[in-house]
Amino acid sequence: MTISSSLNAGVSGLTANASRLAAISDNIANSSTYGYRRAETEFNSLVMTDGGRSYTAGGVMSSNMRLVDQKGSLVTTSNATDLAVRGRGMLPVVAGPQYEASPGEPELLLTSTGSFRINENGYLANEAGYYLLGWPADIDGTIPNFPRDTVDGMEPVQFSLNLQGDPTTAVEMSLNLPATATMDVSDGASETLSVEYFDNLGVSQNISLTFTPTVPATGMSNEWTIVMTDSASAGAVIGEYVVTFDDTRGSGGTINTVTTVSGGAYSGATGLLTVNVAGGPIEFDIGAIGDSNGLSQLSNSFAPIAITKDGSPVGNMVSVEVDENGYVNALYDSGVSKTLYQIPLADLPNPNGMIPMDNQTFKPSPESGSYFLWDAGDGPTGDIKSYAREESTTDVAQELTDMIQTQRAYSSNAKVIQTVALSLALATLLPVEISPWVVAKFILIDLRVCSATIAPLFVRMLDIRFSSLDSTLCAILPSATAALPPRPLRTSF
Repeated sequence: MTISSSLNAGVSGLTANASRLAAISDNIANSSTYGYRRAETEFNSLVMTDGGRSYTAGGVMSSNMRLVDQKGSLVTTSNATDLAVRGRGMLPVVAGPQYEASPGEPELLLTSTGSFRINENGYLANEAGYYLLGWPADIDGTIPNFPRDTVDGMEPVQFSLNLQGDPTTAVEMSLNLPATATMDVSDGASETLSVEYFDNLGVSQNISLTFTPTVPATGMSNEWTIVMTDSASAGAVIGEYVVTFDDTRGSGGTINTVTTVSGGAYSGATGLLTVNVAGGPIEFDIGAIGDSNGLSQLSNSFAPIAITKDGSPVGNMVSVEVDENGYVNALYDSGVSKTLYQIPLADLPNPNGMIPMDNQTFKPSPESGSYFLWDAGDGPTGDIKSYAREESTTDVAQELTDMIQTQRAYSSNAKVIQTVALSLALATLLPVEISPWVVAKFILIDLRVCSATIAPLFVRMLDIRFSSLDSTLCAILPSATAALPPRPLRTSF
């Protein structure tokens, strides 16, 4: 039983060390593969009992694990869409063929780095054909609220390869009117301002605003009439409003009341009013009642402070950038930058429990736990680094050291099998080269030497070169047998 279990233990040792050697080979082969996570083989002993009178070898059992939570060093590149995660978290991707076959149900895969470029269909994809996933932005560049524990709402990052342009739908205005213009000594001269907007075809149009003060007979009126005209409608009036400003201490210069003569109604709470140009409605933000932002009336100067609006002229996309928070921005030759997507980072309780897939991608599993999609740089996740790739986590020096140890262990297990096979073999079943050792076995048995003593003697014999078998055997057997004490006759071995 003991000899047979030794054979089984040797076989299991060969299998386990072969598995470890395969993992080491894979690690060394991928030492230059970006984003590769090294594999590690763990050995566990199998202990078997036999009543306590003799020892039964159980052998060894191996298991392999991919160390996904290890991070490689980052190296810089010259491509803006070479991405790497600096810290915890992984990038969401989907296999191109799988998405095209079932676009409504993308199978989420995760990777730590990738060299993404725009392919012929406008998708941001790597060389292996994986599409980068993200949340699409609204027309104003904001990201809606999407679920964080599912891929619902996510889609491959895709760019239009044609001319792009967005119509203007909102204008925010910050402007100061001179308070002295509403005094009784004023000449009542009007102030004018032109605000550019882009229509539905990307054509530049203008809204002209004329500010006319109300000059009282005595004192100060603090009142202005605003008339808005549209160049796309041949200068037609699209809105007229009478604005009165506050002159009390603490609130002086802010809007007090707004009376609508024509156009959309004004909201005192939000400061918004809507006018209809030829292409559709445009929302103006002139400031809420009592708010210091928006329109104001102070001192003696007319000062347009800031005018911001959405929309963009028609232009060709010239480049794509991804910032550290995962926002994907497209840059156009018109000088406009537009946010199109946001790339989240996925975090899992046990990254090492994910299923390894091809091309440095991993698939969530029950062992890894459920993923959660974080904004890059938020929560436990790190940020996204562009112009960068993550190197392999393989340390070649360590792998070579492990390979030497594994080779030694493998050879030792092979020696165990060879020794056990020799101890159990018959002379007629063995090659001619080792037949003298089988003869020696039978001599030792005739001399009443037990199997436990014969086995280590054969280990020494096998280390001797075959070229000196006969002379060495003659030298070893007399000295080995002479040192053995006499033993009683045994009927079985």
